[in-house]
Amino acid sequence: MSLITPDFDRSVIVRDADAEVVGRAPTTIRLLADSSATGGALSTQRVTLTDGADGARPHHHGNSAELFYLLDGTAQLLSGEQVVSAERGDLVIVPPGVAHAFAAAPGENADILIVITPGVERFEYFRHLERIAYGKVPPESLLEVQELYDTYFRSSAAWDAARH
Repeated sequence: MSLITPDFDRSVIVRDADAEVVGRAPTTIRLLADSSATGGALSTQRVTLTDGADGARPHHHGNSAELFYLLDGTAQLLSGEQVVSAERGDLVIVPPGVAHAFAAAPGENADILIVITPGVERFEYFRHLERIAYGKVPPESLLEVQELYDTYFRSSAAWDAARH
């Protein structure tokens, strides 16, 4: 087992008013701290989903765990082949290599704090997603940057069944 030793010497403080927001309802993402700000320790963002909106389709990270903490609302989370319903105050941590996805539960809102550790530079990934949503680049362009963001897309029958 290797230990990640973060390389930063000052506290990271991000004021709500200073956080970059990408997207618009029903899916907004607040970019809080990227890996470069935390010396590689973690990257974190807050995702707000309204009215049953999808968050991320099934994928895995080869080198990072992903933590989901429900600040409010109800979400569905895929962890492996299990779809979990999570409510305010619930925590789900998915280990590296395990398929996961998330969305607001049907007809519900969800406000989720997401932490990826060790950190991966992810802010540009979310900006890329926004460009896809606005039709500026094709969805297939994500396949070209999977390695860069340690995000590998997968299929999941369990997720498809839960979401449709």
